[in-house]
Amino acid sequence: MIRVLIADDQALIRIGLRVLIETEDDLEVAGEAADGRQALELARRLRPDVVLMDIRMPGVDGLSALRDIAADPLLAATRVIVLTTFEIDEYIFAALREGAGGFLTKDAEPDEVLRAVRVVAEGGSLLSTSVTRRVIGEFVHRRAPVAPDRLLSGLTEREREIVALVGEGLSNVEIAALLVVSPATVRTHVGRAMTKLGARDRAQLVVIAYQSGLVR
Repeated sequence: MIRVLIADDQALIRIGLRVLIETEDDLEVAGEAADGRQALELARRLRPDVVLMDIRMPGVDGLSALRDIAADPLLAATRVIVLTTFEIDEYIFAALREGAGGFLTKDAEPDEVLRAVRVVAEGGSLLSTSVTRRVIGEFVHRRAPVAPDRLLSGLTEREREIVALVGEGLSNVEIAALLVVSPATVRTHVGRAMTKLGARDRAQLVVIAYQSGLVR
């Protein structure tokens, strides 16, 4: 059973997400929060698998709560999906950089929300979609890329190649087919790259791929 914590200051949004999640046999609502402070408290107490987190909430916002969740070793297994109205602003990139598994727009189709929860709960990310990559690229390209050697000096050539392909949005299976290796081999390289780069998850690998100039 995948346990989901809903954090949004709008009661209507929380109700809608609760009804949607409770229609599924493999999902359940662990709790609801109306601001970031409450979301963090409930996350620490309930240890949900996934948090659906609004960015803009009164008091402690979703970004601050996300940062605290990502930094808490007791919540290492809790993944966060950021909810946004899809305004192109710094919050979205910051959320991905801080460890969000991806983001959803509040007008996303129900099936998309359910799929997102399942993908992130299984350790995946929502960064293979063109819309997410476009948002990341928008903000990274506003800044001068960080010198690749500063970020990637500890990686092997194969690991660099695979990080670049992850940044392009390819799945492990797609990368394996392209490089003519097994998905298990790709998974091993991705895991090693994440460890070397200090990336919490695949989402942060995508950000690093853009920041370092591996993806343009």
